[in-house]
Amino acid sequence: MHLYRISSAVILLFACSLAHAQTPAVPPVPQPTPNQPVPAPQARPTPPTRDPHTPGYVDAKELPDGTVPPADKDGNFILGPTHTPAPEALANPNIPHGDIFEFVLNSADSKFYPGIKRDPGPLGTPDPNDPAKLIVTTSHPAPYTRKVTVYVPKQYQPGTAAPFIVGADGPDMLLFTTLDSLIAEHRVPAMIAISISNGTGDAQGSERGLEYDTMSGRYAEFVEQEVLPQVESRYHVTLTRAPEGRAATGGSSGGAVSLIMAWYHPELYHRVLAYSGTWINQQWPSNPDTPHGAWEFHEHIIPSSPRKPIRIWMEVGDRDLYNPNVMRDNMHDWVLANENMARVLAAKGYHYQFLFAQNAGHVDYATKKQATSTTQQKSRLWPKRSNISGRAIRKSKHKMTYRY
Repeated sequence: MHLYRISSAVILLFACSLAHAQTPAVPPVPQPTPNQPVPAPQARPTPPTRDPHTPGYVDAKELPDGTVPPADKDGNFILGPTHTPAPEALANPNIPHGDIFEFVLNSADSKFYPGIKRDPGPLGTPDPNDPAKLIVTTSHPAPYTRKVTVYVPKQYQPGTAAPFIVGADGPDMLLFTTLDSLIAEHRVPAMIAISISNGTGDAQGSERGLEYDTMSGRYAEFVEQEVLPQVESRYHVTLTRAPEGRAATGGSSGGAVSLIMAWYHPELYHRVLAYSGTWINQQWPSNPDTPHGAWEFHEHIIPSSPRKPIRIWMEVGDRDLYNPNVMRDNMHDWVLANENMARVLAAKGYHYQFLFAQNAGHVDYATKKQATSTTQQKSRLWPKRSNISGRAIRKSKHKMTYRY
């Protein structure tokens, strides 16, 4: 396996890996009564607006309105309330545009995710013996199809190992537009983007929830074994095997799975970018090893584990989610979860950047257009000394280095 050093700034990221995870058991669904009406889903309550200077939150530098943090600075920052789109987030007709392809995966062909579905209606009932658990009785096996959308830049040279980003909840057209600009400006390597749609639904009992909220390497292994080989064979590209050249990105539970992929398989991914990361208690079925789901990251896992070679960029909005469902376990505050993540990452010495976005909701699109394309994110995720898009200057059995 060649190891690559990548450099430059850039925006994205996700990816895959896994090891020997078992498929969680899915409780059987009770048989419905004929003609029984389907209960209406509960509406999410309006979240409060949180103050970034709330006692107990991390100390953060307040930026001038409309600006973003320097690319080379770790730490915590407050931006907004104005979120002007970065130029790179806007389509530019005067630069090369990457080719965009699409193929479909069927659940019947997957050994990792044969498919589940939660019926319409209430999410579930809190366990009276443990408020951290949700009893879901309406989840059952069900087939699905998903699209995989692939962006290949015009500058990609066949036969070369390309860095790439794996994104959740695809397709992400903003990502593709941004890459067009950044690659044309030589601010990032000629990288490939693989934007994977979820298996439908959301939260506990759903296919999306099973994929994104489960604390294991299973989703990364699914990508590694069932997605990436098809990308290479269908579009005649070579994807780097080096973790420095692989990134994972997403919003909400898609942000959570980005870190889950890198955490459980750091030999595959070193770069994570998350908007409104769902570092909360949403794993289902429950796992006694991680009983609080992704809340465990800042509660126990990161504080008690050796530091891993992962760089993290993350953002949360001041109006992000707060107790959006029936659970009242004190582990469903997205702002607090992200604040806690920033605190434990700093304590362990991680390279990370955390943005508290004012005038922003959950996975806020205006904030994303402002921040996603900025050099700040790109350079935080890709080291600056060398990059895969350039000319090879040294090659050995273990390492290949590039420069422009």
